[in-house]
Amino acid sequence: MSEFLVNLLGERLVNSEKADVDVQALGSKLSLVGLYFGCSLNGPCKQFNASLCEFYSKFKKSSEHKDTLEIVFVSSDQDQKHWQDFLQEMQWPALPFKDRHKKMKLWNKYKVTSIPSLVFVDAATGKVVCRNGLLVVRDDPKGLEFPWGPKPFAEVVAGPLLRNNRQTTDISSLEGHYVGVYFSAHWCPPCRSLTRVLVESYRTVKESGQKFEMVFVSADRSEESFQQYFSEMPWLAVPYSDEARRSRLNRLFGIQGIPTLILLDAEGHMITRQGRVEVLNDPECRLFPWHPRPVLELSESNAVQLHEGPCLVLFVDAEEEGELEPAKELIQPIAEKIMAKYKAKEEETPLLFFVAGEDDMSDSLRDYTNLPEAAPLLTILDMSARAKYVKDVEEITPAVVETFVQDFLAEKLKPEPI
Repeated sequence: MSEFLVNLLGERLVNSEKADVDVQALGSKLSLVGLYFGCSLNGPCKQFNASLCEFYSKFKKSSEHKDTLEIVFVSSDQDQKHWQDFLQEMQWPALPFKDRHKKMKLWNKYKVTSIPSLVFVDAATGKVVCRNGLLVVRDDPKGLEFPWGPKPFAEVVAGPLLRNNRQTTDISSLEGHYVGVYFSAHWCPPCRSLTRVLVESYRTVKESGQKFEMVFVSADRSEESFQQYFSEMPWLAVPYSDEARRSRLNRLFGIQGIPTLILLDAEGHMITRQGRVEVLNDPECRLFPWHPRPVLELSESNAVQLHEGPCLVLFVDAEEEGELEPAKELIQPIAEKIMAKYKAKEEETPLLFFVAGEDDMSDSLRDYTNLPEAAPLLTILDMSARAKYVKDVEEITPAVVETFVQDFLAEKLKPEPI
């Protein structure tokens, strides 16, 4: 256990008194680690920090599990004094200010897209136990539900579900169905845009004979707003008044922003978190239920995934539809191997794979990352770390791709700044 934590966090942390904390010794008694991603200059982080301090203090004083949990602060501060001042408010240790490489690895490994964020991970394996710790702090202030592990979807969603004609049903309506869990709100313009597309996709899938149902989990700010928005939807919803169930669903799926569409299979297992991207990329729903594809063609709708962690992008000289297929076939075997390896370990893949032709989207990405105009061009882009890795060779073969990917995962490549 301790060896794993040393690999994850490094040998030393630092506390508010500027004293070193030995990770080997710390890890010998822990079962759960809360990775707290934040920044001293961020208003919501300051607000959450006060709540977390209260939660932590109560847990350490009264919980029977007080010795098995530790929080570790992972800062995105750029100024050391600001970081040090913020650390003074904390009762838990932090990654050293200068260890930026380790911080970025944690950001990428746990797909953190916003702050504050609190991710609870198993201290022995690093696997995510609960992705949305902010809701744990809010909903379980005494820590009675420790260790906040995931429960089956059917158990969390259990209870009355609404239809927009004000009739109610229950989870028996979901049995044997693919299920889309839709986190959205009327006040959010991207949500309203996606809802219009989703209504058509929902009807297309239903008309094709597929067993498919959706459940709306509202983030609206009032019952009236919820009712107005839900009236546009032909699927089911968790009652707005059932705030506890809505919060548990947010916690179960680690929702960090809206709109988010989660796709589940008939057994309640997750197919993809990227339902939004899949629906926008597949308006005719030919690829339903949208199992993850090893290689994606870069487009405006899926470009958002470039910001979710390191991405391999193969730029090729292709303008017409279908011309990207040879490039996809070239990198697909290594992409499939990486996906299978990390799926077997029940971990998220550390690298997404894209091919990009010659279009406005590719040109914008090249300009933003200051890439050469060469084609073919093999790159790995890490937007959150503002780093890029470039392989500019005359011929890109499967062996070249394999070596490039393995060297990246082994941290043998030297990054260039974006």
